[in-house]
Amino acid sequence: MDIAGIVYSASTWVLPVLFAVTLHEAAHGWVAWKLGDDTAYRAGRVTFNPIKHIDLFGTILLPAMLLLASGGRMMFGAAKPVPVSFWRLRNVRRDTILVAAAGPGTNLILAVVSMALLAFMLPAGGPVEQWVIRTLGLSVWFNILLAVFNMLPLPPLDGSRVVMALLPYAAAERYMRLERWGFAIIIAALFVLPWLGGMAGMDLNIFWWLIGNPSEAIMRFLGGLFGLNLRA
Repeated sequence: MDIAGIVYSASTWVLPVLFAVTLHEAAHGWVAWKLGDDTAYRAGRVTFNPIKHIDLFGTILLPAMLLLASGGRMMFGAAKPVPVSFWRLRNVRRDTILVAAAGPGTNLILAVVSMALLAFMLPAGGPVEQWVIRTLGLSVWFNILLAVFNMLPLPPLDGSRVVMALLPYAAAERYMRLERWGFAIIIAALFVLPWLGGMAGMDLNIFWWLIGNPSEAIMRFLGGLFGLNLRA
């Protein structure tokens, strides 16, 4: 893909990524605030202002690296985690699950809204309409991808908070010790294993096995509800 193509592709990713990661984190903070913990509210993180949620690596560098590495075909990112003092929640176990699920749940709602707008826009032939259609399609895909990714039971992802709330306290404490390795495991799954697999002639794209395939299934299901045949 040439430079102009990469710039065009990047322009269609910007809004989906910003809305997805901003509302994901704001949802965590808002639900925690309503359930008794105002840590995120006092930190100014219960807001739709994306600047408050931007993380240098997760929101800017990681998406740019993936965009360039894929020739403009794929982008992924994350925002700065919202601070939550889980012990301040009124019902720690139940409310921890609700706070954790708020982010991925918001992403699924955004995916459904984007799908509905996409169904309304089609068919459209002008260049502006085509840009909007592509942006909405990427919004559907990215929000589903972000929801599935965050529900993996790997600390510090949201799915690990759900697992932690369901485990006995001693087991939960041992389980959350994995958090110190979580980021390294994610980077290895995203970049290192696929690279090693490519050198060895093997498919080691664990990221796609665990996240891409389920996300595609959800995308096809939602597309069927709106009479659309979408593929990632």
